[in-house]
Amino acid sequence: MFRWKVLTCSALATVAVFASALAEDLEVKRYNPSEWTKGVFTEIITVNGPGKTIYLAGVGAEDESAPAGAFAPIRHLGDPYEQCRYAYDKIKRALAAHGGTLADVVKQVVYVTDIRYQAPVAKCRREAYVNGPIPINTFLVISGLAIQGMLLEIDVTAVVPK
Repeated sequence: MFRWKVLTCSALATVAVFASALAEDLEVKRYNPSEWTKGVFTEIITVNGPGKTIYLAGVGAEDESAPAGAFAPIRHLGDPYEQCRYAYDKIKRALAAHGGTLADVVKQVVYVTDIRYQAPVAKCRREAYVNGPIPINTFLVISGLAIQGMLLEIDVTAVVPK
């Protein structure tokens, strides 16, 4: 039994050293380019390690110029296609600000408030990615989003090589 404890402690020490080394090579940064989101939620998280991972959460048609702490008005009320186009424009700009493009996106989740939005959102997505690869994608219909008038939100994960 003593020998098992020694091996277990040694194995745990090895794992701890390895985890510590990984943590030293890992850099996590959080960004809020829209003033209104500061203190409300994080819009962008980047993780640097073997590559740079960029997480964009809940990108929709919120007006980016709204003041800090206030819920932003929604652009293109009632129009899922235009809300989608505006969301992808914001996604492209956010990725570019962190060294990425839509070609680096590896996963996305699209939330809509009505199944009838599937066709216009799919058209918008095809146009956004042009001839590039469309990442793995989850499409969810939900009962509501954070701000009244939002018809869709898009979460994106991108990995940018170093």
